[in-house]
Amino acid sequence: MKEGEIKMITKEMGIIEVVEKYPAAAGVFAAFGMGCLGCAAAHFETIEQGANAHGMDIPSLIEALNKVVVQA
Repeated sequence: MKEGEIKMITKEMGIIEVVEKYPAAAGVFAAFGMGCLGCAAAHFETIEQGANAHGMDIPSLIEALNKVVVQA
């Protein structure tokens, strides 16, 4: 990746990995109904796994998370 290039969020990334790098992502997860970022599962689950467990629309979640990345 080139310097200054934005790394987009993918469903394979870890939930906590994303929140640590982009703290505003916590608000996106909460808005989609995943308010348990402090739970043990969030520390090892991917976005896809967490979204599936909560019945979320994964493409919409990823799109919203990437808007946070662009604004960061």
